[in-house]
Amino acid sequence: MSTTSEVAPVATAAPAPASAASPADSAHALHLLHELVRIRRFEERCAELYRAEKIRGFLHLYIGEEAIAVGVIQALGPEDAIVSTYREHGHALVRGVSARAVMAELYGKQEGCSGGRGGSMHLFDVKTRFYGGHAIVASCLPVALGLALADHMQHRKRVTACFFGDGAVAEGAFHETLNMAALWRLPILFCCENNLYEMGTPLASQHSETKLAAKAAAYRVPASAVDGMDVEAVERAAHEAVQAIRDGKGPQFVEFLTYRFRSHSMFDPDQYRSRVEATEWLQRCPIKTFTARLRERAALDDTSMATIEAEVLREVDDAVAFAEAGTWESVESLTRHVYSSGGASR
Repeated sequence: MSTTSEVAPVATAAPAPASAASPADSAHALHLLHELVRIRRFEERCAELYRAEKIRGFLHLYIGEEAIAVGVIQALGPEDAIVSTYREHGHALVRGVSARAVMAELYGKQEGCSGGRGGSMHLFDVKTRFYGGHAIVASCLPVALGLALADHMQHRKRVTACFFGDGAVAEGAFHETLNMAALWRLPILFCCENNLYEMGTPLASQHSETKLAAKAAAYRVPASAVDGMDVEAVERAAHEAVQAIRDGKGPQFVEFLTYRFRSHSMFDPDQYRSRVEATEWLQRCPIKTFTARLRERAALDDTSMATIEAEVLREVDDAVAFAEAGTWESVESLTRHVYSSGGASR
């Protein structure tokens, strides 16, 4: 089966001219590129390790969508919260969960960020306020609602960023969450990562209205659509939305139009997309296009690119070595966190 999804229009901005890049701007741009490459190389290694049966279970890679995690999280502070889906490795890494902790979790080792119990789909880290990793489609939305409601009731100036895919927009939890967030003017940034396919179902076969930002607007949540393959456009949109939330304007919704370059999961044969479509999107690779833009601005040369690649390679190699040396949980402790170990008996 070969099909092409209908594509929603996207707000884009022209790249800054070469003369506009100050040293500070260039340093920040190189940081963005470093994070893009960091996610890409980490995910590529995960695919290799999965084929080698070092990583087991489900594995959903973020390759192609890196600009969204990198751009959005620049707008968040350490006090803000992040809730994500099962395709969350990139979000966790950019947020500050160490590559070691993420890789060990993928291996199922005790040193993982979820103690080896969550695996790929359930990354969790309290220190960085990264609250999942949720495997059920749209289940992250009510969790984000609860976090934002708590902050609202406690008068805390925090923002909860909730990442979810286009498939979640078809779920009842999406509509209930959008409605309640709008009614109570809760501080939530809704980040819809629209990669055009709900597993193997094209967007137009699932939604009568394929402009997903319009669905949020129906609940009177300010909504926009942005090119999710452009890290700078993503960052600008995220900063604007987060500032609006901090200014007391209630929840904001941004639809990031993107494309996953790999199959839905490692189990997916990926036979539902045309080669023509995939090739067109590959030309918009967020790393390829941003690298070219930085070279045009004279903010990147071969030496700095090689430095980024070397730094990332060292980090990924170190994460794999850490996971390999990690420890398995003992059989005797397998009921820990499953059954209550205290309280009065009846």
